[in-house]
Amino acid sequence: MLSLPWACAATAALGRPAWGQASPSLKLGLSLRPDSLDPTSSSAAVVGEVVHGNILEGLTCIRENGQVAPLLASRWDVSLDQLRYQFLLRDDVVFHDGARFNAQVVATSLRRAQQLGAANSLMETFRNIQEIQTLDEQTVRLVLKRPDPLLPFRLGQSPAVIVHPSTSDQLAYQPVGTGPYLFAGWQTADSLQLMRWSGYREAGRIQIPTVQFQFIPDPEKQVQAVLDQRIDVLFGAATSSVDRLLESRQYEVLVGGSSGKGMVAINNRRGPLHDVRVRRAIMHSIDREAFIRDVLHRRAHAIGSHFVPTDPDYIRLTGLFPYNPDQAKLLLREAGVRLPLTLTLALPPTPYALLGGPVIVAYLAAVGIRTELVRMSWNQWMSTVFQGDFDLSLILHVEPLDYVIYTRPNFYFGYDDAGYRALVARHGATANPRERGQLFRQIQRYLAEDAVNAWIFTPSISTVVRKGLKGVPMNYPIFAHDIGAMYWA
Repeated sequence: MLSLPWACAATAALGRPAWGQASPSLKLGLSLRPDSLDPTSSSAAVVGEVVHGNILEGLTCIRENGQVAPLLASRWDVSLDQLRYQFLLRDDVVFHDGARFNAQVVATSLRRAQQLGAANSLMETFRNIQEIQTLDEQTVRLVLKRPDPLLPFRLGQSPAVIVHPSTSDQLAYQPVGTGPYLFAGWQTADSLQLMRWSGYREAGRIQIPTVQFQFIPDPEKQVQAVLDQRIDVLFGAATSSVDRLLESRQYEVLVGGSSGKGMVAINNRRGPLHDVRVRRAIMHSIDREAFIRDVLHRRAHAIGSHFVPTDPDYIRLTGLFPYNPDQAKLLLREAGVRLPLTLTLALPPTPYALLGGPVIVAYLAAVGIRTELVRMSWNQWMSTVFQGDFDLSLILHVEPLDYVIYTRPNFYFGYDDAGYRALVARHGATANPRERGQLFRQIQRYLAEDAVNAWIFTPSISTVVRKGLKGVPMNYPIFAHDIGAMYWA
């Protein structure tokens, strides 16, 4: 089977003016600030938002419609048993420092990702690669232990970017890649800058000369930055702010879908949260539709497991544990929980969490669970909650098809279930599409019935864009901002 013959947006865009005409720089606002610029060893999605496709690139890329396209690989072939993927590499690629791009670099980069283990969020994908072969300067073959139809998709995500061995140790603070932009440095504690690279293989198509990423966690300050026209793009605008921003004559609001899963994460290790009846009680205590209406201004859809409607073979499971406070109280009594049960709810510095936290507190209080809000910086969240030190946390997981994280007992919510791991292994071992679909539906239901976390919503993504800026996506199958595809009309 041969790869599809289209390229990614930055290298395939046509009908825009050539480089050399005047083009203003770009200022893009994000809610979170990255603590590293290395997407291969950071679990923070904002790292990929800054560097993926701009500084660092992968063998493949994921287009706005979710389809996979070639990037550093010009094409690939797959064996009939789906155990061997052979990638033909582009011959016009160099790194920012002039280092060569070839099959040996790709092989070394992929082996490095394997060696990172759990630090790389695609650990299962890299662990499934049995052998990395370099057939010649431009050809790499990956031999898998089990079939993986999703491999080209995974290689288009930010943890799979290709890095050169001579500069891989500086990724966190001075990344060197093959993308259309160079890292120009941090300007302030809350902003960094990228600069267009003249040596890029498609340099004539890259319009934006410099990009400034501004990190603005406070929803009111985000709105003010737009109203003052200090930024050109605001990604993931707080839903409570969108109506106000719609009134602006200088900006438009793009509303699209995403792979995000908003949920109350539950520490399955901690008593009494290790009891499935308590976790199901938490599920029953939350009115998903009211949360979406009151917190997200109806710009989201309810979900009942760690999956979204755009996932293959998706099933709607919100009816499994619907809003029912009386049933929640009954389950808590059956579990022998002495009320009031006191827990903490950790909140990262994002609009959905800061606005939604008090709502979750009220829901839980109605069934006898007293919850203390703990507001955290993103670094605090990563160093406590993500290390397993928490009771509950309102969080958005944005990585697509990341159900494999539930096979990791050491992952931060501590779910340890041999039956689930066996089910995921069966799904990964079969290449039969019908059987994979059946098993995928079982995986969704298994997590939902175990109430591992209290899933609430998949958000619509509201992106505020200055009028005249083109090439900004509406939908986000992965969280990345392809600046090379953007231009001023």
